[in-house]
Amino acid sequence: MLTKRVIACLDVRDGRVVKGVQFRNHEDLGNPVELAQWYCAQGADELVFYDITASAEDRRVDLGWISALARVVDIPICVAGGIRSVEDARAVLHAGADKISVNSPALARPELISELAREFGVQCVTVGVDSRRVDGDFWCYRNTGIESKMSRENRRTLDWVCEAQERGAGEIVLNCMDSDGVGGGYDLEQLSLVRDRIDIPLVASGGARVAAHFQDAFQVARVDGALAAGAFHRRELLIPTLKQLLKNEGIPIRC
Repeated sequence: MLTKRVIACLDVRDGRVVKGVQFRNHEDLGNPVELAQWYCAQGADELVFYDITASAEDRRVDLGWISALARVVDIPICVAGGIRSVEDARAVLHAGADKISVNSPALARPELISELAREFGVQCVTVGVDSRRVDGDFWCYRNTGIESKMSRENRRTLDWVCEAQERGAGEIVLNCMDSDGVGGGYDLEQLSLVRDRIDIPLVASGGARVAAHFQDAFQVARVDGALAAGAFHRRELLIPTLKQLLKNEGIPIRC
């Protein structure tokens, strides 16, 4: 059985790690390189590095930060932020990323997913999905790093994850916006609906604060990885303790 992944997320804005509530009111939580080193030592299985304003500002993620991270960690790094082309992705991978993640640029031009998968292989291509419940359904949002530029797409989340898989995504990270930063647990309903529709790995994002939230994501929503930011950054939840608790519950985890 494949082990489940515990993933630390670094949302970066203006060179600092930040964390908001439902993608708003971001709080400064530290230096990305220092936090990356901490997570590597703590036993995180992967780091996700989001330059959260890159797409909205019409630029690519800063390659300097990726190189700095790659020099101090020895776990996989997934990078997102304004990656709009094969050339952008190649630069990010050459800077030290192991995977690239696309979100708003893929919504704007879905064929980007196929282009990246053909060039680098599906194992390198993650599609991030920022999703919110509106009028009883789940919808995709773009440019979520800057509140004034955030907008809802005319795409239902469940339709988009299926299309992303068909186009060559190797993994989906589902960012449940209504749960983000609240600490009430992952959106198990939405995650389960997505899990039922795709066969590729699914990563849960948004709402984790205690070990039971991770356990529910793995056992109820059947995700392959679970991501957290604020609870880890503030050290409310320590990864070694979390992993041992999950292992004690029979969840296959790398300790």
